[in-house]
Amino acid sequence: MSAHQSLCLSVSLSSSYFQSCPVTKPGLLNVHLVPHTHDDVGWLKTVDQYFYGDRNDIQHAGVQYILDSVVDQLLKNPDRRFIYVETSFFFRWWKQQGEEMRNTVRMLVNQGRLEFVNGGWCMSDEAATHYSSVIDQMTLGLRFLNETFGECGRPRVAWHIDPFGHAREHASMFAQMGYDGLFFGRVDYQDRDQRQKSLDQELLWRASDSLTPPMADLFTGILPNGYNPPEGFCWDQSCDDAPIRDDPDLEDYNVDDVVQRFLAIAHAQANVYKTNHIIMTMGSDFQYENANLWYKNLDKLILYVNRRQSNGSNVNLLYSTPSCYLQELHRANQTWALKTDDFFPYADDAHDFWTGYFTSRPALKRYERFSNALLQTCNQLEVLGGPVSRNGPFGKGDTLTMRKSMAVAQHHDAVSGTSKQHVANDYARRLATGWNTCQVVVSNSLSALSGSAAPRVYCDLLNISVCSFTEASPEFTVTIFNPLGRPVLWPVRLPVNGTQYSVSGPDGNHVDSQVVPVSGSTHDVRRGRGFAVNELVFEVQAPPLGFSSYYVYSIKVSKPSLNPFLRATFDPDTGLLTGLMNLETKQKIDLTQNFYWYNASDGNSSDSNQPSGAYIFRPNSSTPFVISKTTSVMQELRQVFSPWVSQVVRLYSGSRALELEWTIGPVPIDDDLGKEVITRLDTNIKSGGVFYTDSNGRELLRRRKDFRPTWDLKQSEPIAGNYYPINSRAFIMDEENQLTVVTDRSQGGSSIQNGSLEIMLHRRLLYDDVRGVAEPLNETSALFPDGLVVRGSLLLSLDPPKSAADKHRPLGQETVLQPLLSFTKGKPEFSGLQTALPPAVHLLTLSQWDSDSVLLRLEHQFQSWESQSNSQPVTINLQKLFSTLTVLGFSELNLSANQWKEDMKRFDWTPKTEKPVQKTFVDPSFWEVTLRPMEIRTFLLRVRL
Repeated sequence: MSAHQSLCLSVSLSSSYFQSCPVTKPGLLNVHLVPHTHDDVGWLKTVDQYFYGDRNDIQHAGVQYILDSVVDQLLKNPDRRFIYVETSFFFRWWKQQGEEMRNTVRMLVNQGRLEFVNGGWCMSDEAATHYSSVIDQMTLGLRFLNETFGECGRPRVAWHIDPFGHAREHASMFAQMGYDGLFFGRVDYQDRDQRQKSLDQELLWRASDSLTPPMADLFTGILPNGYNPPEGFCWDQSCDDAPIRDDPDLEDYNVDDVVQRFLAIAHAQANVYKTNHIIMTMGSDFQYENANLWYKNLDKLILYVNRRQSNGSNVNLLYSTPSCYLQELHRANQTWALKTDDFFPYADDAHDFWTGYFTSRPALKRYERFSNALLQTCNQLEVLGGPVSRNGPFGKGDTLTMRKSMAVAQHHDAVSGTSKQHVANDYARRLATGWNTCQVVVSNSLSALSGSAAPRVYCDLLNISVCSFTEASPEFTVTIFNPLGRPVLWPVRLPVNGTQYSVSGPDGNHVDSQVVPVSGSTHDVRRGRGFAVNELVFEVQAPPLGFSSYYVYSIKVSKPSLNPFLRATFDPDTGLLTGLMNLETKQKIDLTQNFYWYNASDGNSSDSNQPSGAYIFRPNSSTPFVISKTTSVMQELRQVFSPWVSQVVRLYSGSRALELEWTIGPVPIDDDLGKEVITRLDTNIKSGGVFYTDSNGRELLRRRKDFRPTWDLKQSEPIAGNYYPINSRAFIMDEENQLTVVTDRSQGGSSIQNGSLEIMLHRRLLYDDVRGVAEPLNETSALFPDGLVVRGSLLLSLDPPKSAADKHRPLGQETVLQPLLSFTKGKPEFSGLQTALPPAVHLLTLSQWDSDSVLLRLEHQFQSWESQSNSQPVTINLQKLFSTLTVLGFSELNLSANQWKEDMKRFDWTPKTEKPVQKTFVDPSFWEVTLRPMEIRTFLLRVRL
């Protein structure tokens, strides 16, 4: 073991990780200079193009050269520091290094000269990401750092400098992952102005209203210059600022000028922060490809500014890192402002609200969400099937490729929809490649569990009624795998060409079914793929963490069953929805629904030249255009609003939700008008301008029109300024009724009018919004040269507010983790659990960790206030959980699985309000674990099949 490794171990054991931090000077203004690069995991170029430095005609950027150059420069001066964030890039670079270079990097990490911050596979988006995918991508990146560098490689600080607004759930997750603090760069311009005046740009974020403080408390700092260096002090090869010319015998000596300008900037910054420590980010996008330029000038800056101390200057410059800066703030022993809401929506000027990306690229957003369900199913079946799942009758498969593909898709220019078109295509291609490798794991596992080695067929285009297997087969068996920890009732729709079918379940009993014609919009979007004229519709039941098989054969007509739970009414003249009734509770509301579009600004208005684009939502008017006031009603309540907008309204017999399946596109632009298409639900619910949206699919936040909880809002955009991200659900309510809408992807939405909910479904724009992507959001493809056609669904439920969560919580999980359909014969039924999980408990993660251990996450999916029956602690016996696994023992980890829970110790911060008393909870027994509202617990299980 080297001396450097010994130092790291001793630091770790004494909980003094920060011993490697530079010495500061009490009584002086300590300026922490943080050299860094921000490396997008795809944006203007693909992730691989960025790594190799390819396609520099688009953007000059090559990550491999950045890491090469930084390591070389760090070795030349032991005082120098550098932080790195995106593990996906570092992983690629590390694979290419020899052992000598690896040992050098280990030394730099152990000495604190190279520090990893954040540490996920990417820096995830915070509006369009689902919490389960965020946890997965963080786990992937942090596991690599843990296994490569040990304790010294574990990041202490979350670093989200570029996402366009910040979610409360992200802060909660970071706290549960053991981070001491979070720093970010983007905050609403009005919020920043107010915080500068009150010296509250550094604060304590209480990120959960259910978890006991300080479990979800996270110190949060807003960086002074976004994530860029101060103006005039950028010394990258991509910058134009003058270098420090410090030879008085040569022309243009400028040391005095540089020092004076820097001192002025430092004092100005200190005036809007709270302590005698301030931070400056010295770097930006893909900088440090020639790190010598930066470090040579930073060395000089530190030298000449600090020399002024002998003449009375109170400024002390030092190389530093975010964790070292955070340590000094903690030592300051201050009290900090407390924040309990989030940082959405984000605007950088009066008419520049970054709320368009909540919906941008809706097809990619849906594909990412669907791929998450495939990944979770793949992970689970790898565990349940055992070693044969990775190497079985259908070949060798793996889950890692899919995990990496999904992790890249969480990047803040990926699922956000804010990349160039060819990069968005690359994200989708990666997801498809990941599923191809996972499919082998799934087939091997299902073969072992079902006892059938027959080839298994998957139909990936069922959303447009394409499946060559069912279209050509008069009889077949369909297997439904349910990734949830409780039984699920699910509607199956299969493309067929017959008109008379019968279906029998795993017990051999008859199942009601119906054959309906394929809709006209489906014929349009198939573009020659598939030839089915009908769809066979029936409902299936699948056991928890298991599968059921249904046998379909062509012999007779089945009559459809009526729904005993809900009733929807329609206007006979217009064909539009008019009401919704809950038959169980006898509730009834007036409910109308239609489709509209906002005319996207082209940037030529009198008050601002800001157009709508991939990031920005800016309509020309607050009044949307209605697409049609009437609709032609067809079978299965099919509504045609225009040649480019149609909808199917469905009420399955066993469902407590009304499904609205919408199809939009190609959005016409022959009138030279960009369009932002919404659907709006208008009710007689007395919502009073209040509505609720979820944060990354978990906790719900209260929203109020034209209002921000932490400052007096001056509203300048009455539509865009009231839009929020809807990741999985939104609702409005009064004392008697709650209307909840569950979405199948991340979208933007609002309640502009009392009793109304609107959700943006599609965007087609003609101008770039001048935020860097440099192309309009105008999606076309070879199949859709006239514009992208998008299909999706909304699920509506009507319930009393006190029990609404009992319906929408499981409904949301069903939508996120949809069952997987495959076709082959085999065992009729299987469940991987001994018994179903309680309604409050969600099986969040079940994945293979190594040869004899499994990673398990169990989640309490209810907030503390939302359900009389389910917002209570629940106890689970881990030894009695699985039917095919014997649990030999377990240890508890933090949320990101890179630290034992018992070893997780974070900085303790004091809010300006009363400091909470830390509570400890004890489980009933060794094998029994208790989950409290909104708690996620992570376990490493030692198992035997």
